[in-house]
Amino acid sequence: MLNKLLLSAIVAAFSLPAVAAEATPEAAKAIALPFLKQLAAENQKAVAEGGPESAIQVCKEIAPRMAGEASRKHGLKLSRVSLKVRNPMLGTPDAWEQKVLQGFEARAAKGEKPETIEFSEVVQEPAGKYFRFMKAIALQPGCVSCHGASEQISDATKARLAEDYPYDRATGYAPGQIRGAVSIKQAM
Repeated sequence: MLNKLLLSAIVAAFSLPAVAAEATPEAAKAIALPFLKQLAAENQKAVAEGGPESAIQVCKEIAPRMAGEASRKHGLKLSRVSLKVRNPMLGTPDAWEQKVLQGFEARAAKGEKPETIEFSEVVQEPAGKYFRFMKAIALQPGCVSCHGASEQISDATKARLAEDYPYDRATGYAPGQIRGAVSIKQAM
């Protein structure tokens, strides 16, 4: 009997959802910034060890895994989105994200620094009320080897991108431009 109760308690504890982070811009930023920092470190490590082609694996495999882990840990959905997606299955923005990304582009065009651009609001959607947050991702100089103009991307990297991302539209960027954003969606 005691073993059944103990087993039931253990199963129940592991079945509980993650404790949701506080639904504020500050709390969202406290999740998004470490995610971006870790992603940058993983990309730098990959480039140092195997060149730009190695960084493709970071964005393809490690970044989605990191986003999933952060989502589960904080009880929300964290993703990377862009108006020019590399992977349509993971990076296509929803209608709210598209609008915010377009707003980010307009803010940057007026001189706002992309690395400082963010936006949040509470929205009512058919499935319920959500806190939404986005933080712009500014393209770093080293990222042009995969996201820059065609002449900045090596033939080997182009071949790898064509193989891994046949629908890639995430090129033609210059350092400092908005590449996309980290998006957080949290049920309220």
